[in-house]
Amino acid sequence: MADAQTPLDPAPSVTVLTGAGISTGSGIPDFRGPNGVWTRDPQASRLLELDWYLAEPDIRRRAWQMWRDHPLWTAQPTPGHLALADLDRAGALRAVATQNFDGLHQRAGLPASKVLELHGSLTGSRCLRCSAPEPTAEVMARLDVDPDPHCARCGGPLATDVVMFGEPLPSDVLDAAVEAAASCDVFVAVGSTLTVQPAASLTSVAAEAGARIVIVNAEPTPYDRLAETVDRRPIEVALPALVRDLLTT
Repeated sequence: MADAQTPLDPAPSVTVLTGAGISTGSGIPDFRGPNGVWTRDPQASRLLELDWYLAEPDIRRRAWQMWRDHPLWTAQPTPGHLALADLDRAGALRAVATQNFDGLHQRAGLPASKVLELHGSLTGSRCLRCSAPEPTAEVMARLDVDPDPHCARCGGPLATDVVMFGEPLPSDVLDAAVEAAASCDVFVAVGSTLTVQPAASLTSVAAEAGARIVIVNAEPTPYDRLAETVDRRPIEVALPALVRDLLTT
């Protein structure tokens, strides 16, 4: 395994997988880290479990309150997010497959076409019965009088477009992520525990296709053995440095 400072070849085609760790510097807590939301309160995971959400009105009310109060609405991109936008402007970024739903990659300047939101997005919502869409902002605007919002068309419960446990990932987004992982020169996994499937398996897809693997994460991951480079430094430091190395001519 190479040292974290080992330079890479200039301007390869790069696909990036980002997890919650890239956004903690923006004030958005992760779920599974040492101080993660679910680490501190395991019961909180029920707010994102489909069966509980469908069965319990109180779970739905708590989930909507969680989303309304979430810090992502005012969060700003970190130097890590901005570095990936620089990589794209230089023409080296194949795609960013993200496990996050905070929209910070887009706020940093990445075009939406380059951001593959594996676990969905908070900007849209839908009926869990008839799939009718509704902007999340419109649902949140009426939460004070309707804390458990339902579909105006069929009466089914509404949920954000964030993928819950028990739901499949969007197949078109996953297919695009697999293609991006299989067709890059360098695959970078940033701020992810690489324990949640199928997102984590993109790392092995890239490795099997011959890509060099770079992992930027504070803690060990199950895929470190595949990596040419593992960097434990803070993402705000490590990722801009990696991008500079990738773009060195």
